[in-house]
Amino acid sequence: MLRSTRITVLLLFAAWAVDYIDRLVINLALPAIGTEFALDYGQRGLIVSAFFVAYALSQIPGGLLADRFGAVRIALAGLIAWSLFTGLTAIAWSFTALLAIRLLFGFAQGVFPAAAIKLLSERSVPEQRMTANGWMLSSNAFGSFAAAIIASILLPLWGWRPMFAVIAVLGVVVVVAIKRWMPEALPSDVSALDPATAHRSSSSSGVGIVLRAPAMWCFALVFFGYDVIVWGIGSWTVSYLHEERGVSIGTAGLLSIAPTLVAAIAVIVGGRLSDRWEGRPSRIIVPAMIVSAALVIVLPHTESVTMFVVVGTVLSGISALCYMPAFAVPLRSLPASVSGAASSMILFGGMIAGIAAPLAFGAIVDAASWTTAFGALAVGPLIAIAAVLAAPQTTDHMLAAVRLDRTPDREETHEHSTVE
Repeated sequence: MLRSTRITVLLLFAAWAVDYIDRLVINLALPAIGTEFALDYGQRGLIVSAFFVAYALSQIPGGLLADRFGAVRIALAGLIAWSLFTGLTAIAWSFTALLAIRLLFGFAQGVFPAAAIKLLSERSVPEQRMTANGWMLSSNAFGSFAAAIIASILLPLWGWRPMFAVIAVLGVVVVVAIKRWMPEALPSDVSALDPATAHRSSSSSGVGIVLRAPAMWCFALVFFGYDVIVWGIGSWTVSYLHEERGVSIGTAGLLSIAPTLVAAIAVIVGGRLSDRWEGRPSRIIVPAMIVSAALVIVLPHTESVTMFVVVGTVLSGISALCYMPAFAVPLRSLPASVSGAASSMILFGGMIAGIAAPLAFGAIVDAASWTTAFGALAVGPLIAIAAVLAAPQTTDHMLAAVRLDRTPDREETHEHSTVE
């Protein structure tokens, strides 16, 4: 990779890791929060889902803002704001106050992902873009790992409120690093697979065409199906191990280390394979999601905590292979000028899963059982498989489906010439 790409990946790796630490420690603190506020499982699920409601609603606006005002500016604004709300979580005085803070936290974090992906697209060449994104987004698993370590140490030692106050400082450190060391963007002719398309697309007409493209919504559905597994399991595993298997909260957090490390490696591998195969996401997503659906059903039937962790680790790795393929064809094919809008659409699909999966899981546990709730998550992989089979598989198919050269002015000129 180019030196500027490597520096960008390193800085964004740190930002995404802080993003996930700030986001996921709530899951590890959920049993303690539930006890303090006397919450049932449905209310605990609502705390998690409240974040994703705001996070999902701000995905597409965040991408549009990044395309309009610049990716660095929007990424930094989101980072500063979410660090503030992480700190405010420490002083939540009621269930209602905590919900309000989580909503604001979700809006602040929601503008970051598309801005970060656009930022990297502007500083990488298409042939290496998914590999670069794979390294950057492997930070999600690293952030999950770091959240587990931080929570396992600080929760028993100080409790959940001081923990949130301490980790709020991490965002400030990353803001300073990005402002000081972020490289300049590459010229558009270098960062686009099709330079002609890069020149023809504009921030207004190009973005509108992307937002209306059915092919883009197919990829959003792929990411939705993938994230049903991720957020359903990620939001409830600690509570399940603590309340059903008798594992302490600190130990339950530590048991997530293996799955998160394996997921980090799988995200990188998925990105590398996507570059090698020039897209073609169904090659990875179909078999990986079939296996994931089977494993999520098996998971609650494991006889021991050790087997639960083993099956969960395999599930985490297999499903994480699908992360980068969900983005591969759009980000390789479309110019950086519309990558904010394109990536935000895909992320939006995942965030809808982030709303639905934790809330539905908690409600199913209340109404039926933990086993039924885990089994219900198998719906996600089935949706991902159906969507990826309907989506474009290569750059040529993607450009044919999303015609950025068909702006209103060009269409009117073509119609006028035909009449003459």
